[in-house]
Amino acid sequence: MRSLLERMSRVRQQPLHELSPQAARAAYEVSAEVLELPRRALPHVQDLEIPAGDGARLPARLYQLDGAPPGVLLYLHGGGFTIGSVATHDILCRELTALSGCAVLSLGYRLAPEHRFPVAVEDAWAGLCWLAEQRPVLGFGGARIAVGGDSAGGTLAAVNAIRARDAGLPLALQLLFYPGTAARQDSGSHRRYGRGLVLEQAHIDYFFGQYIEPAQRDDWRFAPLNASDVEGVAPTWIGLAECDPLFDEGIAYADKLRGAGVAVELEVWRGVTHEFIKMGRALPEAREAHAAAARALANALRTP
Repeated sequence: MRSLLERMSRVRQQPLHELSPQAARAAYEVSAEVLELPRRALPHVQDLEIPAGDGARLPARLYQLDGAPPGVLLYLHGGGFTIGSVATHDILCRELTALSGCAVLSLGYRLAPEHRFPVAVEDAWAGLCWLAEQRPVLGFGGARIAVGGDSAGGTLAAVNAIRARDAGLPLALQLLFYPGTAARQDSGSHRRYGRGLVLEQAHIDYFFGQYIEPAQRDDWRFAPLNASDVEGVAPTWIGLAECDPLFDEGIAYADKLRGAGVAVELEVWRGVTHEFIKMGRALPEAREAHAAAARALANALRTP
């Protein structure tokens, strides 16, 4: 990881937080796959459009192997609610599909600042409701459903899990890679790892400034740690990077869930940073995390 960071530091690029949101998205699109595994061929990849609650059309991509899948994962990409897309997380979703045997539906929720809080939250929920309703049309029948995501997408997945419980929509699993869960970024891990390790505190401030008003940050839909009650939400798999500003809030959310009686499997990859799951070409830990998440997903979705 240290060697990788040294090589990354030699690439002269303007930091994302110094760019306009549109330019930051374009820069991330260009760089997102540089350290990824080669794109795995799958027999079935289909681009779709999903209706949002206000009638907007959201891009989505459905990944499947041959045969009826045991279940389907709604995947929500990371990017601070400001950057990222179905395309930037294409390789990761292909890996999860191939390794788990499950179908994956990747959703392109709308981004800030054009669409500020809580638009992404509502888009994620609309995607989950659409998936639950459309299972027969998609050929999944009664297949079980999981939600998942990384970073900001992990936040949205955690919120979806709470809303699903409240709506009586059963989920088999919430799969969270280093989710953001806190209203304030002032934990020890933010102080230790907020400079020089991929996700800078300046990036976090920039992304959240685009996405949400300061007065809204205590809303549990932004900070799931503030949810009054998480009893009865879906069983949870959480994968964290040790050297990540979000590490402490990931641990805190695992503790909150366990305290409410939710089954939680927590895995920590030592010595790696935020975004490590998208560095499979360079880091064996990324490939290990893909496999661990896929095992959790397959076990949850195949359980009768």
